[in-house]
Amino acid sequence: MIKSKGADTMTVIKVAILGFGTVGEGVYRTIQSHAEELTAVLGKKVEVSAVLIKNTQKARNISEDVLVTTEFAEILRLPQLDIVVEAIVEREPPFSFLKKAIERGCHIITANKEMFAHHGEELLELAEENNVSVGYEATVAGGIPVIQTLRQLLNINRIKQVQGILNGTSNFILTEMREKKQSFEQALQLAQENGFAEADPTNDVEGFDAFYKTMILSRIAFGEEPNWHDVEREGITAITSEMIETAEKLGLKYKHIATISRTGDQIKATVRPALIGSEHPFYHVEGVQNAVSIQSDIVGEITLQGPGAGMFPTASAVIEDLVYVCKNNKPALRLRALTTN
Repeated sequence: MIKSKGADTMTVIKVAILGFGTVGEGVYRTIQSHAEELTAVLGKKVEVSAVLIKNTQKARNISEDVLVTTEFAEILRLPQLDIVVEAIVEREPPFSFLKKAIERGCHIITANKEMFAHHGEELLELAEENNVSVGYEATVAGGIPVIQTLRQLLNINRIKQVQGILNGTSNFILTEMREKKQSFEQALQLAQENGFAEADPTNDVEGFDAFYKTMILSRIAFGEEPNWHDVEREGITAITSEMIETAEKLGLKYKHIATISRTGDQIKATVRPALIGSEHPFYHVEGVQNAVSIQSDIVGEITLQGPGAGMFPTASAVIEDLVYVCKNNKPALRLRALTTN
């Protein structure tokens, strides 16, 4: 089970949550609502001991016995800290926060795909040096257990190709444009009104978000990633209502699809719109749903589908990672072994 420096006999697992937006709050609320289930699985109680926030004026429903602070250093000074969950969107300061947490001897869990795509390998190496684990299931495809599925398959199977609809915002926009005959601008506005898209939607609609997730998946499936500059990345901003209507008459749909495959020693990746027919596993994946299709040499093709974003789907992935690291599995070591083969 989980061990923390100076706390080998502990009966409580102490967790800090960095960020209290949609994901951070979802993790907090899930730990509260599923306390009995977590205790039953882990044999120990899980408690949130601290929450890092940015705005001290904003009202939050956090228990009075939880340290709520704007200073990460204050969290690091807690007498017991076992797991740090990072749910912030920028690359910095989250990367620096997680390095310090690892050096203190904490397991870390992140939902930050941009930060992890850029700095994941360094965090994994540092975690190995400090004998702690890194959970990052929530960085890809929200509530779909893609990373754990790939880990299981890699015990025996050889992965040939991974395809995915990895950005719920883009999929929602394309669905609205087709089903409700909306323009790109109208569908984007609706996505923003529903909280599916940020005020600046560039990361989503230009394919950056899906690109970062693709690089993370490549690292797991093939032990390495292609040169970022060699990856063809195209968003959905050039797709018009007329193009969607013409495709529909032919029984085809536009989907924003990430593809990673290996041929010999070469890994190729693309992130771009594609026209697909009814025989494709992603044909009926609509709205904010994500899907991932994995092709391997023994099992063949496996397709996973589910909510790709939102408070509780992403929180679910974080909680599964929490259980994973608490049971003393070592995703950091696992990935390093793959990358050195």
